[in-house]
Amino acid sequence: MIVEIIATTLSEAKMAEQAGADRIELITAFQEGGLTPSYGLIASVVKELQIPVNVMVRPHSYSFVYGQDDLYTMREDIRTIRELGAAGIVIGCLTPERKIDIAALEALLEEAKGLDVTFHRAFDEAADLLQAVDVLTGYPQINRVLTSGGKTSALDAISEISVLVEKTKGTQLSILAGSGLTVESLAGFIEQTGVTEVHFGSGVRYDQDARQPIDPQKIESIKKLGR
Repeated sequence: MIVEIIATTLSEAKMAEQAGADRIELITAFQEGGLTPSYGLIASVVKELQIPVNVMVRPHSYSFVYGQDDLYTMREDIRTIRELGAAGIVIGCLTPERKIDIAALEALLEEAKGLDVTFHRAFDEAADLLQAVDVLTGYPQINRVLTSGGKTSALDAISEISVLVEKTKGTQLSILAGSGLTVESLAGFIEQTGVTEVHFGSGVRYDQDARQPIDPQKIESIKKLGR
């Protein structure tokens, strides 16, 4: 089982790696759902860590609908993230009709050659999740979808996530389940859904609070469950 941990600082990223995380999602503005971090933070985390670092590319938190100025900014960010040596990027874009924005997605992927690509929880706001995942399987560059099954918490979407796991079998896409997971709920959730990648943010922090530091013992407990 691959365990991805959200980090917002170099100290958090190092702590997560030491506790056993397999991959970092590097963001800023945690309480806004994650925005693109500074180049200095990206550079320092990539330099100091041995595990893969995937960087959020999201210029604002207004919505997942992006205009040309947004896309210009995001393409510039992707280019710099690649130059800084990060393993991958985390992106997502929708149309006003809540479908995958194919034109925007292709523009971003054009800059992402050679990078690991996650489509983030913009996916959960799509009008039809199965149609959205069909679109994403058509892009070999995209390796996984971060999703809570269209619900606020993945724990409330066990059937939906199970369907997504089954639907993506035999494709390049993995289902990265996240949002609402806890150490205590994880074993049963994995057994019921069949997911092989899990994503933790507030679930590995003290009091399960995004404003609190990472609790390394929670990451260690999660890794023990996956052995």
